[in-house]
Amino acid sequence: MKTAFQKLGLGGVAASTAYGLSTMAALAAETPKIDSGDTAWMLTSTALVLLMTIPGLALFYGGMVRKKNVLATMAQSFAATCLLSILWMVVGYSLVFADGGSHQAWLGGLSNVFLKAITIHSQTGTIPESVFTTFQMTFAIITPALIAGAFADRMKFSAYLWFTGLWVVLVYAPIAHWVWGGGWLSTLGALDFAGGAVVHLNAGTAALVTCLVLGPRKGYRTENMAPHNLVLSVIGAALLWVGWFGFNAGSAASAGPAAGMAMATTQIAAAAAALAWMIAEWMIGKKPSVLGMISGAVAGLVAITPAAGFVDPMGALFIGIAAGFVCYFAAVHLKRVLGYDDSLDAWGVHGVGGALGAILTGVFATSAINPAGKGWLADGNLHQVLIQVYSVAATFIYCGIVTFIILKAIDLVIGLRVSKDVEVEGLDINLHGETVHG
Repeated sequence: MKTAFQKLGLGGVAASTAYGLSTMAALAAETPKIDSGDTAWMLTSTALVLLMTIPGLALFYGGMVRKKNVLATMAQSFAATCLLSILWMVVGYSLVFADGGSHQAWLGGLSNVFLKAITIHSQTGTIPESVFTTFQMTFAIITPALIAGAFADRMKFSAYLWFTGLWVVLVYAPIAHWVWGGGWLSTLGALDFAGGAVVHLNAGTAALVTCLVLGPRKGYRTENMAPHNLVLSVIGAALLWVGWFGFNAGSAASAGPAAGMAMATTQIAAAAAALAWMIAEWMIGKKPSVLGMISGAVAGLVAITPAAGFVDPMGALFIGIAAGFVCYFAAVHLKRVLGYDDSLDAWGVHGVGGALGAILTGVFATSAINPAGKGWLADGNLHQVLIQVYSVAATFIYCGIVTFIILKAIDLVIGLRVSKDVEVEGLDINLHGETVHG
């Protein structure tokens, strides 16, 4: 109220007091109060999403590589968490959510670098802005960490750090701004509740480009490259599944009906996709593998991510079933036919699943669940499907081109790939000076 009183000048104590009281009443009506329930849920969701990267993704990926590379693989998730926390604080949050002025359609501004505009009293909706920015930080952490699944066993650790940092600033931040920061895809009406395009298609596209640029692992298709410890991967998948409730239900930004429905649709889609992948593998490969079941569950979680707050349980069921079958064929058979070495199926699960989920959001979204989401089947809005396809294409093209440029620049300066001897002997001992015993 200090500013309001200053504008009034010195005249009239009674008038000033009346003005102040009326202004406070107006502000109280316009500005929502910090809600302790919403804040508690968002603090919990933030912790759950962080759990997805460490230890969730670290264990999930670490169990699927060969024993000689497990520490190097887990180190990528841990290092990404550290590096990207600082980058998000320094510039990432500002580029996504600060006002971009004349370039608002494409990128945010620099008014909030180092989070300098955030105080203990800053708020976003009904939660402190400090909670909101940390919640969004966990998204910026896991997105590039997912990419590592495509180039496991063969990238230099130094190159990984440079790639991860540059990619978040040059690829993740612009696309997140387009969708969540008031950019052009948001204006267009694209629906992405928790990151189908921003996180999963984005990471999956970068994964595909990276594995193509790096080339296949030494001995690919001639040596046994089976996972060294699927128990770790099952534990990692379980942590991802639980953490995903923070990812999706937390994206409601409140502890209300939207969060409840997002949680329900997340569980349904994950279970349906795991069953669909298992059935497909059982019919074609004659045995339902544990790796297949956990991969299917993750595919369902990926596909429901953009739709979680826009679809009903029946829509979630269809999305999960579609994700299980489609991602199975993409990760297993398409990769085999085309011959690229996506080591841990980052493209097949996250890229394909993210694109599928984004498009199906336009099919199954219903205004009965979320007034902002009017899809084709429930509301007869075929135009929404076209918008979703457009957002998928824009994400794929921009991410693909800029990722390729980043990779080539790093390769020119310090090199991307470890030497043949290092790759054969293992990244753990050569890059980190440590090995897994037992």
